[in-house]
Amino acid sequence: SYRNCLQWQCCNLSALIQSIDPHLISVTVAQPGDTVTFQCPFLTEKFDFICWHKQSVGRMVQTVASKISTTQTFHEEFNNPRFSIGKSDSEFNLIIRNVSREDEATYFCQGGTAYKITNLNATYLRVNGTSVLLTQWPETESVQLGEAVTLQCSVLFENKDSSSWCSGEHSVYWFRAGSGESHPGVIHSRGNRSHECQESPSRQRSCVYTLSKSVTNSSDAGTYYCAVATCGEILFGNGTKVDTRPELLPAVIVLGVLLACCVTMITVFIFGRNRRRVCEHCRGTDGEAEAVNYAALSFSTRYAKRGRKKRESPVYSVYSAVRSEHQ
Repeated sequence: SYRNCLQWQCCNLSALIQSIDPHLISVTVAQPGDTVTFQCPFLTEKFDFICWHKQSVGRMVQTVASKISTTQTFHEEFNNPRFSIGKSDSEFNLIIRNVSREDEATYFCQGGTAYKITNLNATYLRVNGTSVLLTQWPETESVQLGEAVTLQCSVLFENKDSSSWCSGEHSVYWFRAGSGESHPGVIHSRGNRSHECQESPSRQRSCVYTLSKSVTNSSDAGTYYCAVATCGEILFGNGTKVDTRPELLPAVIVLGVLLACCVTMITVFIFGRNRRRVCEHCRGTDGEAEAVNYAALSFSTRYAKRGRKKRESPVYSVYSAVRSEHQ
């Protein structure tokens, strides 16, 4: 029927939606627990249907509510008392009560006919109150071909009021940017990983995600990035640079060991030879006897002759020591 056709058109925008208006949209900042209202006036314009949509970061477009003729419908998870539509014939205002971090997204209102859809209003809802920090490690990793590298990233949530923590899904994505590639490529993605988070007594909640990657060839080298979509935003890590080092062949290892042995033996030989020379020199110095030759020299003193009587002159002996030198 025509009514069902309009319902299908409102919920399947990919077939009919026009290009998004390039104009900037408004931003609404709210605290957890607040009530916000998004305006969607259509005044005198005539539309067969009007819809409110929600576009969260990293997720597909969701239809929040629709109105065909006088019938209003809330879809799926939005069919709860927190969401309502203001009572007006010329406006289709969306009201969200008790705002949480899960509500952070872009909300846009569209009106249309069977052949045309018009963007009427759009607002980005920013919910404060939670600080999110993502850390990735290690910074660099070097492995041989055939080995595995383990990459990790953690998300830390800090909030004074734990009741305002977003409890939605945490989707994890891993990207690799190789040398010469203009854009990183997705190598791994995981769905809801919120159950891997732990809460500490200091009102902090941390989530740790791990990726084990086998490096089989040189093309696996590059920079790996972790991205976590949570609380209406996507957080990116600083990246881990993975390098490959050449594998040592058995022949290279054997040659290295032989070379080390040769150097050691030559060093010991030279040291022992020098030590033996020093010892021989010490023995030659200590055992060398000083050879001394003594020569007796006689000197006679003669006096002038006085008369016939002769007197023998006394003989004095002086010993001179002559040291013999050995070359």
